[in-house]
Amino acid sequence: MGKNKGARVIITLECLCRSTTIGDQRKKGIMRYTTCKNKRNTPNRLEIKKFCSYCNKHELFKEIK
Repeated sequence: MGKNKGARVIITLECLCRSTTIGDQRKKGIMRYTTCKNKRNTPNRLEIKKFCSYCNKHELFKEIK
């Protein structure tokens, strides 16, 4: 029998910017990505720099529950 892929879990990454200012308008929103990680090898919360369309630049994304 082959190994089971049960150790991988789906996680959600959320941008830390929360809201941005563009000119005189204030645009609110939360950018999120979903991905998987190996739960056994990475017990800590994941932090990755990814592109945020609300900020229009690369920002730090942290894993949420």
